[in-house]
Amino acid sequence: MIQSMTGYGKATVELPDKKINVEIKSLNSKAMDLSARIAPLYREKEMEIRNEISRKLERGKVDFSLWIEKKESAESATPINQTLVEGYYKQICAISENLGIPVPDATDWFATLLRMPDVMTKNDTQELSEEEWAVVYSAVEKAVGALVDFRKQEGAALEKKFREKIANISHLLETIAPYEKERVAKVKERITDALEKTLSVDYDKNRLEQELIYYIEKLDISEEKQRLANHLKYFRETMNEEGHGVGKKLGFIAQEMGREINTTGSKSNQAEMQNIVVKMKDELEQIKEQVLNAL
Repeated sequence: MIQSMTGYGKATVELPDKKINVEIKSLNSKAMDLSARIAPLYREKEMEIRNEISRKLERGKVDFSLWIEKKESAESATPINQTLVEGYYKQICAISENLGIPVPDATDWFATLLRMPDVMTKNDTQELSEEEWAVVYSAVEKAVGALVDFRKQEGAALEKKFREKIANISHLLETIAPYEKERVAKVKERITDALEKTLSVDYDKNRLEQELIYYIEKLDISEEKQRLANHLKYFRETMNEEGHGVGKKLGFIAQEMGREINTTGSKSNQAEMQNIVVKMKDELEQIKEQVLNAL
């Protein structure tokens, strides 16, 4: 089964004091190219997250984000450091007494203390518990799973497109046969007419037959047609394979198909055959464009 490398997944989990959001996106790439943005509390688990993503997604340009949304409550308000306020108050009173500077009134006094360094600094230092990490990791797995499901849906669309294009190339290959038979007769007729009418010379017919056979063998495309048919069959079979690297294998097969089509075109000295080859190239080019996105 083909999977696309394009995908998107998201998951959220609710905790008593916050909401955890996990988002993951992927595009096509020759290898695993992972960019991760993780909230500070969970950065110690980055390698575990990366291993899970690499194991499930195999390759692609992956953008992973994990962030926290705090729930606002009375308890979440920034606390006032009472001990620090008291310390500042005592120091200012002592300085006022020593230097003879008058103490301001109570209102100004309190406003001044609240502006002192670190009086209203919130301490966000937290430790990650195993219970919380288990919940967050399940969200990571859920988001990755959603992306894989997305990839499978896109892969099904790719497979449908591939089968359509392969069928078109197969049909075009079959339409070459009548023109190929006509070509032999036309080649013989053209050379014979040139010898008899244009040059007006006598010639050895047996010798001519031998030369024609040699010439026609050089233009013969039977082997190219057979190899192309085999590649088309192998492409279909590969699409049904389970496992890793199906997209890369399909890319290699498409390259081989291109070689046989190009050789057929170089040997086709007939306009109708060359037109068919151009159509096959167009179908194959569309396959090559899309196969880059297959996992």
